Amino acid sequence: MGIFTTHVVVLDDCVIVIKNVPCEECEQCGEKYYNDEVMEELEKIVDKAQSLPSEVYITDYSHRAA
Repeated sequence: MGIFTTHVVVLDDCVIVIKNVPCEECEQCGEKYYNDEVMEELEKIVDKAQSLPSEVYITDYSHRAA
């Protein structure tokens, strides 16, 4: 079973919360990081959320990723 985290982006006029994002975790410090494929998908989600007239946008990564 993989590791999942919640990714939060705070922009000037919007907070974007993306739940259940697959990630890797550093064994030494516990820092979470994303592979290139996940990063590209996160960027798409953030771009779409920025275009919506909303101050808070919450989504589940597992529903967005194909």
